[in-house]
Amino acid sequence: MEYHNLSFDKRISENIKNYSLHKLYDLERIKEYLARLSALCGAEYLLTDRHGAIAVRSEGFRGEVPDVAACPGMKIRVADRTIAHLYVQAQDGAHHAKEQTEQLFEMTASLFSAYGQECYLHKELDEYSNELERRLEKEKYLVTHGDEEDVLTGTLNRSYFDNRRQTIDRSEVVPVAEICININDWKYAYDHFGNEESDRLIRVIAEMIRRNAKEEYVIGRTDGDVFTVLIPMAEPGEAKDYCERISKECMEYEDAKLSPSVAYGIVTKYNVEQKLDELYSDAEYEMFDLKYQIKNAPGYQERLRRALDGQ
Repeated sequence: MEYHNLSFDKRISENIKNYSLHKLYDLERIKEYLARLSALCGAEYLLTDRHGAIAVRSEGFRGEVPDVAACPGMKIRVADRTIAHLYVQAQDGAHHAKEQTEQLFEMTASLFSAYGQECYLHKELDEYSNELERRLEKEKYLVTHGDEEDVLTGTLNRSYFDNRRQTIDRSEVVPVAEICININDWKYAYDHFGNEESDRLIRVIAEMIRRNAKEEYVIGRTDGDVFTVLIPMAEPGEAKDYCERISKECMEYEDAKLSPSVAYGIVTKYNVEQKLDELYSDAEYEMFDLKYQIKNAPGYQERLRRALDGQ
């Protein structure tokens, strides 16, 4: 599901799952606020994220890890989703003083919820406006350049690529290497970082594919996260070397969020009677086999999750 196809109200209800406590709030300011409030009331406090990971706490709560499912405390909610849990231990003493302290912290939780809601709506409205602007730029681009290129990557779009592939078939050029290149875990980037970062992942890999190609290579984005490359008059091992250079560049790429990786499959047309589109399934099969190996290789999952672990 692409967010620009959703109504804004639907987007608000869906996209909150991509927001964490750290993304919505300045935790240093919250820490200072709670510390001052605690000093005035003589209370201990603890703030966790939605899963129970500790974000801010006073000394009286040190060593305690609450079960947020069994004992959720004061919930901080944004867009009808729990973002954090606030716990308070008021000083023993006069009943009314303890009650007032708890009420004050309940009001604080409500204040945090309201602030988080405003912050979330502001961020989403900005992103929504940016997406509308990008769509307008895309429409302007199509008016100027027609529909030959894929707007996101600058490679050939599916329709034009298919036409080029048929032209190469009719020319009876052999050998022709056909490569299926699939982005590993594009959906992971989309689910955790949203549409903008998953689009950036596609652009990053598209640039690697283009940068490592020779002028005569025919490159198309033939599906959302799939590229197909044709190498007319391919030399022995040329297609394999090309794919390995792209894979190496992916592994060397350093980024705060993205961990680019590709799987590929190669098939070569040697007979002029063969059709490249009919051979493509063999390249897909090889690609899926390599994808399985890559995703189960030691260190792959750790590299994929490093951005989330650093939040």
